[in-house]
Amino acid sequence: MDIKGKITEIVDKIKGDPSLAKDFTKDPEKTIEKLLGVDIPDGVADKVIDGVKAALTADKLSGIVGKLKDIF
Repeated sequence: MDIKGKITEIVDKIKGDPSLAKDFTKDPEKTIEKLLGVDIPDGVADKVIDGVKAALTADKLSGIVGKLKDIF
């Protein structure tokens, strides 16, 4: 399984669908398994969840920094 590729795929889907973002916030493992269509082993699920959270946080931070640059 290409974890990095799957993380990118999941992040893109979550960013494009507010309903998925809400589901991910409530139950990240279940949401990821639903998106991938497979049951993920716990060790792998934790890595994917951490990667998705990091990517989503990075996107939010870059958006905030961009807005701050526009202000100044």
